[in-house]
Amino acid sequence: MRKLLPFCFLILGFYLLKAQETFPVNGSHDKRPKKYAFVNATIVAKAGQRAEKGTLLVNDKLIEAVNGDQKVPPGYITIDLEGKYIYPSLIDAFSTYGVPESKEGRSFGRAPQVLTSTKNGAYGWNEAIRPETRAVDAFTGDTKEAEQLKKIGFGAVQTVLEDGIARGSSALVSLLGAEDNEAVLVADVGAHYSFDKGSAKTSYPSSLMGSIALLRQTYYDAQWYGQQQEEYNMSLEAFNKWQNLPQFFEVNDVLDVLRADKIAKEFSKQYVIKTGGNDYQRIKEIKATGASLIVPLNFPKAYDVDDPYEADKLSLAQLKHWELAPANPSFLEKAAVPFALTASGLDNIRSFWPNLRKAIQFGLSEETALRSLTEIPAQLLGVSDKIGTLEKGKLANFIITSDSLFKEGNIIYENWIQGEKFIANNVSTGDIRGEYATAIEGYGDAKLVIGGKSGKYEAHISTLKDTAQTKVNINVDGDLLTMSFNPKGTKSSFRISAYVTNEKPVQLKGDLSKMDGDVSPWSATYSGAYVAKPKKQVKNKSLDLGKVIYPFTAFGHEESPTATTVLLKNATVWTNESAGILQGADVLLVDGKIKGVGKGLSAAGAKVIDATGKHVTAGIIDEHSHIAISRGINEGTQSVTSEVRIADIINSEDVNIYRQLAGGVTTSHILHGSANAIGGQSQLIKLRWGKAPEELKFGGSDGFIKFALGENVKQSNWGEAAKIRFPQTRMGVEQVYVDAFTRAKEYKVNINKKDGKTRRDLELDALVEILDKKRFITCHSYVQSEINMLMHVADSLGFKINTFTHILEGYKLADRMAARSIAGATFADWWAYKMEVQEAIPYNAYLMEKQGVVTAINSDDAEMARRLNQEAAKVIKYGGLSEEEAWKLVTLNPAKMLHVDNRVGSIKVGKDADVVVWSDNPLSIYAKAEKTFVDGVKYWDGEEDEKVRSSQKKEKARLIAKLIEEKGKGSTTQKAVEKPTIVYHCETLLEENNDDFNHNQ
Repeated sequence: MRKLLPFCFLILGFYLLKAQETFPVNGSHDKRPKKYAFVNATIVAKAGQRAEKGTLLVNDKLIEAVNGDQKVPPGYITIDLEGKYIYPSLIDAFSTYGVPESKEGRSFGRAPQVLTSTKNGAYGWNEAIRPETRAVDAFTGDTKEAEQLKKIGFGAVQTVLEDGIARGSSALVSLLGAEDNEAVLVADVGAHYSFDKGSAKTSYPSSLMGSIALLRQTYYDAQWYGQQQEEYNMSLEAFNKWQNLPQFFEVNDVLDVLRADKIAKEFSKQYVIKTGGNDYQRIKEIKATGASLIVPLNFPKAYDVDDPYEADKLSLAQLKHWELAPANPSFLEKAAVPFALTASGLDNIRSFWPNLRKAIQFGLSEETALRSLTEIPAQLLGVSDKIGTLEKGKLANFIITSDSLFKEGNIIYENWIQGEKFIANNVSTGDIRGEYATAIEGYGDAKLVIGGKSGKYEAHISTLKDTAQTKVNINVDGDLLTMSFNPKGTKSSFRISAYVTNEKPVQLKGDLSKMDGDVSPWSATYSGAYVAKPKKQVKNKSLDLGKVIYPFTAFGHEESPTATTVLLKNATVWTNESAGILQGADVLLVDGKIKGVGKGLSAAGAKVIDATGKHVTAGIIDEHSHIAISRGINEGTQSVTSEVRIADIINSEDVNIYRQLAGGVTTSHILHGSANAIGGQSQLIKLRWGKAPEELKFGGSDGFIKFALGENVKQSNWGEAAKIRFPQTRMGVEQVYVDAFTRAKEYKVNINKKDGKTRRDLELDALVEILDKKRFITCHSYVQSEINMLMHVADSLGFKINTFTHILEGYKLADRMAARSIAGATFADWWAYKMEVQEAIPYNAYLMEKQGVVTAINSDDAEMARRLNQEAAKVIKYGGLSEEEAWKLVTLNPAKMLHVDNRVGSIKVGKDADVVVWSDNPLSIYAKAEKTFVDGVKYWDGEEDEKVRSSQKKEKARLIAKLIEEKGKGSTTQKAVEKPTIVYHCETLLEENNDDFNHNQ
């Protein structure tokens, strides 16, 4: 022990005397070389490269040599690491170490808008775009946090300011613990982005689609900025500056990974994406991105489900994610997706190793685990020449461990960073487990057995005359140990203070103290190896994992259904064509298309369904829906937001897709809300339950956009809080349209010059598409005067209105609509729910239809969409349409409005096989959709639904039982909290973009 003291003081002296090159030294300069030779260690220089009895030479901050037979050159301090391991220090590729936490900004809602930046300086207009920010400028080393990270093996981290959509640059910093400027390894190591506006005070964006549009526009603005000399913009200057750095994007959900990658592809970028840890839920799509990921280990805690009422709050998705989250790294490894692991997001940093070992237990290989914490983060950060492996010339960042790094019970003894030692745990002289012969006065000749795990020892003692064992309390600190025990059957007690000698065999020597205060020399000699009692092999039930389902929510399937050849026999077929309603007819579905309609059809290998007594129709088409979107239906912070796109935020995991299939809906037109005069671009989708967002989109369909009139647009119900955003009157609404299309016309002329002088404007691009008849308007409307106004504006400025939706006063001007070929989608019998619908009548749809207006009944409501067949039937009562005419209100007519009647809306050979089998006349309140086909794939089946419900009920019971068992093992639990469910309508103004509405968290 005494021999070690000078060595310890020497190292301490080197540490204290360390100085930076440009800093003055108070005292004598000391630049003695710090050279160390670590010998006889098992050296894992990188994953898959291991050397036994190896030697690591360190010269000052750098590694001089790594090999198995290196002779120690003169001048090196030799440290014998017999029985120990050396690994590269870990790298965290995503951390907020040493930088301030982000503060949440203001919400939108019914509050005064902040339209442009409140910051002083030559910044961009939106505070969420802050690329001029550098993490290195805000960095201050945190000694306490650094020690916590070093204790678990980290030597360097990428530190990120988690604030804003364009977040500026990150820094790569060492956890050395020296002055801040010495800790900085790379001042600007990466450029960072997110969908979270952070602390920005500007109202825009208030939705996920707004965040995406803002970032896309910033890319285009930056391209333009780099080619012009007229304007100085600090934000765009910095944005361009960071484009040559590695690009990082933080998201919190698997669908956001796909959204971020879509932006990357548009601008020829490749993001490294920090994920939310549920990537396994869309692993095929994740792999297809080609992106590298940074994956957290913040697995959800077990839920406390002892109370059945509390357990009932949990969704199937929440339960399954709890079980499957630890397997996320394993899923990625098996799919060959490159990823780094991060400690980011852990409630307690001490959970890092237990969670990492849990991931290994769930299938992650140790080799990939090591690579994901060393080589891969170094590669992602572009610093493989500095850190990540143990090689000559790299920084001397390495850890010394008691055993294989990932082995249960392994201890990290030391973490050397840039050649400086940090003691994580006191180093023992070796593994002292074994049997020892000793003699104790007053007790007799005895056998001392030291077992347990290296560093976490357990011991017992027994006399040679008696096999009864007495527990020994043991504590080991380096080469010192203390023990105490009370022999069974006596009132005696003994205390031993000893040290481990270097003799062979090993001896323990020290003093023994008795109860009476007598102290005498004591020793014990190693006599044999410790043999642990074999543990009974118990199957680990935690690895009996359920299957991933698509989508990852209730009613999801383990395997996506596929199209088969189907023959529907002897049905009443509502063709919506000149043939009318056919009795006892057949419909043949082949390769996603309607192959035949008639009697006596046959097809080899077809699945024949007896539809006797059933009715077969085309699938229902909902012209106005707000289902299947993520985090905000309105970007109402500005009067014109034609740059935002519903296509960017399609949510494939929305259970309303499944529910509406059960109501016979096969196609939905997903619209922006009605908070502004010119809203966002809409998206037509097919309800392909289980498919990823891009696969839901109705390919080849025309683009549409949402306009709005009325109370919502001028914020008439917002009170005094909203008197900033123009317009505030109906006159102002008209001016918004005139101004927008006037600007669009000028923009079209300038952008077509292709001289590079005109800035690409996504807002105006969409309006130019309207002028060019490539995008079509669906306008939220109620009152006759406003509808007249917009028709006149359209006439004067040369654009066309495609559809007035809602239009409860359509009956007043149906003739004018018909003259302009404007369609009308309305409610069957909604009225009197606000002032501007006071003159609505239930005969509205009938009167528009009879005036030659292509008329449809829409839902604007997730619940109503499940019974649009009944809504159509109401028009028979209110006006007297025929059954065939009424049925077209929710099938062929909306197909015509959406320009897809060549594909859907009727039962006709060659059209898409979007078909519903009804139990009764589809206009009857007793009719049920028994089977719903989309592109010939059966996505809804009433009988199969019963089986799915039964199966998933059992699955929930299994998971709840597993949670109860987990709590019984002493695992930390969390309260069962019901996941919030958002149902959107036109006027929904909740701001959710700053919240993590992860679909399974």
